[in-house]
Amino acid sequence: QVKLLESGGGTVQTGTSLRLSCVDSGNMSTLNYRGWFRQAPGKQREGVAAIYTPGGSPYYPSGKKGRFTISRPYGKATVYLDIDNVSPEDSAMYYCAAGHKWPALLRESDFDYWGQGTQVIVSS
Repeated sequence: QVKLLESGGGTVQTGTSLRLSCVDSGNMSTLNYRGWFRQAPGKQREGVAAIYTPGGSPYYPSGKKGRFTISRPYGKATVYLDIDNVSPEDSAMYYCAAGHKWPALLRESDFDYWGQGTQVIVSS
């Protein structure tokens, strides 16, 4: 059974940095793609970053490149999302997802499995 478990959320102050983690378990042999999404209250879920876990350049949609960094250390079952210089606009539930194909447009439908999310609140 595939499981994704996010952690690292909480309440942080504007201007600080934050690292979110996503640990996977189960049969991940064909699930070589990971993505991070976020959903703020009253808004649609949006993709933040994606990565091909065996290696390769990460993908960031327009507007997300620069402050967001997705990484997957070699040999680890953990994908990280680093967020620099957070602002209240970054407050959201952050979700990790796994899929078997490259998410060219970073859509929810590109992924097969989802974690429960970790809440981030940025105070001003």
